[in-house]
Amino acid sequence: MRVIASSVRKGNILEKDGQLYAVLSAESFHPGKGTPTTQIDMRRISDGVKVSDRYKTTEQVERAHVEDMNFSYLYQDADGYTFMNEENYEQIVVSADVLGTQAQYLQEGMKVQLSIFNETAVSATLPQRVTLEVTETEPAMKGQTASSSYKPAKLSNGARAMVPPHIQPGTRIVIQTEDGSYVERAKD
Repeated sequence: MRVIASSVRKGNILEKDGQLYAVLSAESFHPGKGTPTTQIDMRRISDGVKVSDRYKTTEQVERAHVEDMNFSYLYQDADGYTFMNEENYEQIVVSADVLGTQAQYLQEGMKVQLSIFNETAVSATLPQRVTLEVTETEPAMKGQTASSSYKPAKLSNGARAMVPPHIQPGTRIVIQTEDGSYVERAKD
């Protein structure tokens, strides 16, 4: 299916020269003078090589036909990450390079959308936000009241995030899965 370059989004799968590419980011540039362009950063699915291409905004690109299906995350082992199809209970193993840095936010039973091409998962979309507990952080410094001052914290999944000074160990916080940034204190 051919689509214009400006409509390509992160997570889409493109077909170029007989190879499949997972889109990592797509950004459109509209200079005051000249032709608007779209910069697309992609990862080749077959070998994981990252590629960056620039297209005119109205140029056509080939979008691969992939099936987006909902799965539940079960567990991780030496083979990869195992997910279960919620409709027919079939299991699929996804390699770590497909999930990338998002793998650290997986939680048992989490609903994940996998893009399937020829019975192989080629990309994964996690929920936008996850709730995690802060396991360790530095104590707040007296007089550190500036709203832009953040301190490093270690989370229950082993990831690190920058949190506001008032957050203490044991506090549950909401994290953005896309970039690992602090959103808010959990409301539970």
